[in-house]
Amino acid sequence: MTRLLIVNADDYGLTAAVSAGILRAHREGVVTSTSVLAVAPGFAASAAWLAGEPGLGVGVHLAAVGEDPPLLSAAEIPTLVDKRGRFPISWRRFLPRAAAGRVDPADLAREFAAQYAAVSAAGVTITHLDTHQHLHLWPLVRGVVLDLARDRGVAGIRVPRSHRRHPVSAGLSRLSGQLVDAVGAAGLATAADSSGVDEAGGFDHPQLVTALDGFVARRSPSAELGVHPGEADDPDRARYRWDYKWGGELELLTSAAARRAIFDRDFRLGSYADLVGAGGATGGPRAGA
Repeated sequence: MTRLLIVNADDYGLTAAVSAGILRAHREGVVTSTSVLAVAPGFAASAAWLAGEPGLGVGVHLAAVGEDPPLLSAAEIPTLVDKRGRFPISWRRFLPRAAAGRVDPADLAREFAAQYAAVSAAGVTITHLDTHQHLHLWPLVRGVVLDLARDRGVAGIRVPRSHRRHPVSAGLSRLSGQLVDAVGAAGLATAADSSGVDEAGGFDHPQLVTALDGFVARRSPSAELGVHPGEADDPDRARYRWDYKWGGELELLTSAAARRAIFDRDFRLGSYADLVGAGGATGGPRAGA
């Protein structure tokens, strides 16, 4: 059985060297798709590079949290920002405000539409949507993202999943399952399985093999690996204290060993455009299965 495998690199635009690393992982390796962070400082310099990569799926990595400022002013999105016009640094600060009703979905819709427009202006076809720090697992954000996808004719939605036996993973599993159901109800598509949350920023070869074997064991007809490659030498990343191993992931994703691991298990590489072209996939194994 041949399965579709999407290898999606997050955070295109974070820095110029991250964008360059993602493109190298596509040209020389197994990356088939990327998600673009329009609010990041490297986006302006590297957005035009995407037009020269027709085989690379391009999504929008919608942000309402993180180190980088929104595209719109504080007056336009007052419930998303602090007095300095900055997003909350992480989901841990965003979610309590959202749960308390202090985040206006109309503000989210305006900012996300601006980010979508910025990526679309690079002259690429948008294959999928997702969010920075996986905020669209949360129902309020999920609704805004699905509305944007329907309004813009984007058929693919990424669903992050955890496969660990851990209390935090159990909560994420419930949210992932709800997102899968909502994507299906909206007539949109997602991969039937995914990995990358548990390994974020540190994918190595043993973890790659474990993820691929998990897809095979769960008989997933389509799957996604979420990865974070980037050029190893990048002083511009000093502002992001994520402890990610961007260079190590780039080395993995351009290795012959990674390619062998993928094809030895009868995966075919593709993007969300291939998933949708094949009729899409919804449902599949729930996170933690």
